[in-house]
Amino acid sequence: MSARLLRLVALVAILAMVVAACGDGGSDEDPAEDTEAATEETEAPAEETEAPTEDTEAPAEEEEEPMEEEEEAPEEEESGGALEANILGAGASFPDPVYQTWIGEYTTNVQPGVSIQYESIGSGGGRERFIDQQTIFAGSDAYMDDEEMADAVDARACGEVLHIPMVFGGVVVAYNIEGLDGLVLDSATIADIFSGEITNINDPAIAELNPDVELPDQELTVTVRADGSGTTSIFTTYLEDEDADWAADYGAGDEVDWFGGQVAGEQNDGVASAIAQQPGGIGYVSLEFAVQQGLPTVGVVNGDGNAIVPSTDTVGAAVEGIDLPEDLRFDVLGVGAEGYPIAGATWVLAYTCGYDQGDADALKDYLTWALEEGDSFAADLGYAPLSDATQELSLAKVEQINADG
Repeated sequence: MSARLLRLVALVAILAMVVAACGDGGSDEDPAEDTEAATEETEAPAEETEAPTEDTEAPAEEEEEPMEEEEEAPEEEESGGALEANILGAGASFPDPVYQTWIGEYTTNVQPGVSIQYESIGSGGGRERFIDQQTIFAGSDAYMDDEEMADAVDARACGEVLHIPMVFGGVVVAYNIEGLDGLVLDSATIADIFSGEITNINDPAIAELNPDVELPDQELTVTVRADGSGTTSIFTTYLEDEDADWAADYGAGDEVDWFGGQVAGEQNDGVASAIAQQPGGIGYVSLEFAVQQGLPTVGVVNGDGNAIVPSTDTVGAAVEGIDLPEDLRFDVLGVGAEGYPIAGATWVLAYTCGYDQGDADALKDYLTWALEEGDSFAADLGYAPLSDATQELSLAKVEQINADG
């Protein structure tokens, strides 16, 4: 081999050794440094992932609010949407306990944006304020006569007056005579007591109706209403229908000219309180007020000769099968079978027109709720709920309440 070729081979060998040495040095140092850099780079994303964690908590809070709105929405749908109005009514004391109960339930749990005030001033006063356009609605235990309805329509200058039956109730003869319970009277003896003809509970006419009852020697103090009253109208209409002498001397109405020896009380609670405070007290009140005062009540002989004790059931029996005229002005008197004979409806009076839209909507919503959901409250307080047929007709009347003329 020539010297030149040997030098070339030696040079190639030296270059190979240099390349190998450079390759080994790079592999000893660079990987460690690279992995440290990589480690630092992977730690940075870890810190960045903490920020998204905070971001993901915010949407969780935002999702809670829609859940609350979804829970509240069904309540508004059930009540027909939120309403706002101030509704003023006045009238009969007969339905006042159930009206106040309904109003409290409705304005608290159904439509908190609606305010309803009902003033118990008696049916006559309620109708007067209604005709004078001082109230949104009236309560009355006596329906309007044709003259009153004409006056109301003239004052309103549109539409007509609606009579909407809400519940039925009994007018009872309550008394305060120590040791006496289970007393029975008929229309004749009731008429004689309230005309001053019978003055002692041991009167022979009363004794004849109560052969098994020991009647004490107790003078009677007759208590009546001082104000114009639908309760008086129901009571005196019963006596007018059943007793010719009463019809001739006193007649019927919200107010009558009494015989002169009576005590007078304001509204049902005033009469009930007066009876309770006076030994020998006797008077007429709606059933629930006698119950509140713990007063015994008279069993009244009905058209079939049955002595019927007033109760929710016997008042309910009295209203079964009654004929309902289109305008829903009717009496519930002189019934037989198991029905209590001195009973009546209590009405809400409203107009078909002339309301602010908000007032019309709120009044319709409240009355619809009371008619559809209020039966249990009424029964607990001693009222007889409407029959299905009467309820349907009442609801149809409510639908006629409007803002437009």
